[in-house]
Amino acid sequence: MPHTRHADGRADTPTPTRTTLPAPRTPSPLDAPVLRWGVIAPGGIAATFAEALRTHTAQRVMAVGSRDGDRARAFADRFGIPAAYGSYAEVAADPHVDIVYVASPHSEHHAHALMAIEAGKHVLVEKAFTRNAAEAAELIEAARARGVFCMEAMWTRCLPHMDVVRQALDLGLLGEVRMVTADHGQFMRPDVNHRLFAPELAGGALLDLGVYPVSFASMVMGPFASVTTVGDTAHTGVDGQVSVVVTNDAGAHGVLNTTLFARTPTTATISGTRARLEIEGDFYAPSAVRLIGRSNELLGSYAPALRDGGLCFEAAEAARCVAAGKLESDLMPLDETLRVMRVLDRMRSDLGVTFPGE
Repeated sequence: MPHTRHADGRADTPTPTRTTLPAPRTPSPLDAPVLRWGVIAPGGIAATFAEALRTHTAQRVMAVGSRDGDRARAFADRFGIPAAYGSYAEVAADPHVDIVYVASPHSEHHAHALMAIEAGKHVLVEKAFTRNAAEAAELIEAARARGVFCMEAMWTRCLPHMDVVRQALDLGLLGEVRMVTADHGQFMRPDVNHRLFAPELAGGALLDLGVYPVSFASMVMGPFASVTTVGDTAHTGVDGQVSVVVTNDAGAHGVLNTTLFARTPTTATISGTRARLEIEGDFYAPSAVRLIGRSNELLGSYAPALRDGGLCFEAAEAARCVAAGKLESDLMPLDETLRVMRVLDRMRSDLGVTFPGE
């Protein structure tokens, strides 16, 4: 890229070689190699996952497990799944299952994923990956030792609009990144019985909602040099509202917010010395992206072809990796998952929030 210089000799940010957004390179989920899936914990996110696979991929869900056999059977009947089990262990032991999707509460991710790994199954583990970084490190070590594929189900990393974002950054369209902003807030009625307010289930805003802006900023900025957190707890003691300012070694700032107390725009912006990217809400789902110049002129835009069923992309990514013999995804590397978990640990520690059994 060409450079310009100021009168005092300072080099300006390289001029971009293009001023429009590239098309995503994300392959069609329908073209991914077929894996046989097992589902642990048939709750809401598992239903969304199963529907996405049924509608947008050739993947096959072969088994579902729940502590309640009737619940497992109802889920199996709904999605045409051959085997329904009254335990999670039976899913891990099923010889017709290649990979296990762990959709249980955060507090159970470590135990359920480890069980599947020890049974020789590949695993896709819902975000946040575990309760804390220590559990994440143990899972990663176990998966690598067993030689099975393992990935955090941070579906955002696998979506086409995030490939547009990555290309824009790689091409230098923004110049030097100086500011990243992202938020994820949902209004949740105070309810001691809801998992997000339950300390024993590792509830709170951070692990369920805040992981999205933190992971996004980590993808854009790389490792954080500093983390400054403020926040408030909910009535049950879990983190209820959290704001954080992070920096990297290049001097970029990230301003990230999450809350259980209000519905926020759930947008994200990456601002550089030459242009900015704006991702509409919900930024973590299939979303439109705009490239805006320094004079607020629209330089380019991208709109997703698929708005619903976005979990199909993470399943397809896992299937492609397994077929290629890879033990982790380049889109969501395990070391990156561990780094994000350490940041979440730091943020909870700053707020004085711990979970039972930690």
